[in-house]
Amino acid sequence: MSREILPVADQKQVRAYARRLTLKYPRRLATALALHGLAAVAGLAVPWQLGGLVEDVQYGVEVNVAVVAAAIGAFLLLQGLLVRYAVLASAKLGEKVLAELREEFVDRVLGLPLSTVERAGSGDLITRTSRDVDSLSRTVRHAVPETLIALVTFVITIGALLLVSPLLMLPMLIAGPVIHISTRRYLKRARDGYLRENAAYADMTEGLAETVEGARAVEALGLQARRQARTDADIGQSFAAERYTLGLRVRWYPAVELGYVIPVVSALLVGGLFYTNGWVTLAQVATATLYAQQLIDPLDRFLMWIDELQVGGAAMARLLGVANVPDDRVAAAARPAGELLEASEVRYAYRPGRDVLHGVSLTVQPGERLAMVGPSGAGKSTLGRLLAGIHGPRTGSVTVGGVPLVDLPLDDLRGHVALVTQEHHVFKGTVRDNLLIARPDADDPAVLKALGAVDALEWVQALPSGLETEVGSGGLAVSPAQAQQLALARLVLADPHTLVLDEATSLIDPRAARHLERSLAAVLDGRTVIAIAHRLYTAHDADRVAVVEDGRISELGAHEELVAEGGSYAALWASWHGTSTASRS
Repeated sequence: MSREILPVADQKQVRAYARRLTLKYPRRLATALALHGLAAVAGLAVPWQLGGLVEDVQYGVEVNVAVVAAAIGAFLLLQGLLVRYAVLASAKLGEKVLAELREEFVDRVLGLPLSTVERAGSGDLITRTSRDVDSLSRTVRHAVPETLIALVTFVITIGALLLVSPLLMLPMLIAGPVIHISTRRYLKRARDGYLRENAAYADMTEGLAETVEGARAVEALGLQARRQARTDADIGQSFAAERYTLGLRVRWYPAVELGYVIPVVSALLVGGLFYTNGWVTLAQVATATLYAQQLIDPLDRFLMWIDELQVGGAAMARLLGVANVPDDRVAAAARPAGELLEASEVRYAYRPGRDVLHGVSLTVQPGERLAMVGPSGAGKSTLGRLLAGIHGPRTGSVTVGGVPLVDLPLDDLRGHVALVTQEHHVFKGTVRDNLLIARPDADDPAVLKALGAVDALEWVQALPSGLETEVGSGGLAVSPAQAQQLALARLVLADPHTLVLDEATSLIDPRAARHLERSLAAVLDGRTVIAIAHRLYTAHDADRVAVVEDGRISELGAHEELVAEGGSYAALWASWHGTSTASRS
């Protein structure tokens, strides 16, 4: 089910943002409106000429058909040219607005607190950055320009009808209540319906992503039936949400179609009655009927694109909602006095009332190499994230140089502490681009040195274009182990004082990982390193080892001391060392 970590903007916020973004380019907007208006005026000339032709025929006036046909053709050609440039101007404005909106959304997403991103999961974020962005793109590219054209054409055609005969405008009003009531009923329910549809799709995406990513675990633990039931339930909810919005459209469309027919029929019937009473001329009836027929296209275009506007509005509400995520920290003016990292009586819970850390206290001296070991689920990674400032503790404090990590601006925080996990991403771009993310001003010698520090220089230089080789989506595929090396090279370039490595070499061959860690140790000499490890040679090389069990530090000391004490670490070391020896023999 949706956890509603990421909020949704309200209608007032969406309208204000759309208005601000549209009015940001008044000259482009005025040009587009003027061209659409001129195109609409050119389109009114044909019914007016045909109405005059009817009147000439009625009174036996000689008509030069060739001249009339040429005039009609000229106006149609003029209208076509104006429409072409009007659509082009609208499209350029739409692309400009869309580009700015996308850039702002990316800035908002990148500015999300990491703690929020981790709690939100992948489904909602993936849906917002893919499906919602696509929906909004379609709205800005097509729905907004088409609606703009329809509104301008409709208003000008109504004005022309009034000029022809205010009396003949009256039968047109009969369709008003039918269209107004059905459209208002639809709009009242559509926004919430589309928001539910997008939320259901996000839940389905998240469930499928979890199943695919954990496919091996699902198979190993025999969870296929449970995951299939979850997927079926998510698909069922998505189906029900889409069926609801489809039902709204199915009830709305027939009423709208009826509203199109009424004006034309009314213009003919009531216009004929008015003509027999001498209130209007035959030319006025003919022109008004043609204008009524001509109103169908902009009205149909407007009402049909309203549906797309509702989809786009719901998508925009979800995209703008990202900006409503509150910061998980407030930067203070204090600056750290040194690099001493301290955790004091730290407690943390992912869910209220269920702490995963229970009063943990730990002091890490500058330049110290600390290894954290313990069984899976003991709280090692959670403690690592608190020590890296990703999460703030529920109670207690985590400080660097006497200042709480959550009081530091993110840029300052990353200069003091950085986290590298076993989950890595290779961005679309060159190898150099992937590394310069950490330090944009780094030159090639610094980049090559960082690659050498993580044993990646040899395979990078062997690539077709070296540092210029395109990797990531659509580029050269790199192995998970190589992706870890690139992530570690970024870390070397970023050069923070304290590093938290959460099984950062887990995907690399044990022997290669051993060599890599030794290379890193030489490069990072003088830096504080906290290594969360499942390979105990990391603990063997550390200055101190912290054993984490059940959310507490049960043992803390040097490797030799803990082995001599004969506690949990000694048993773990004996088990691992014995297995290692057996495997080597």
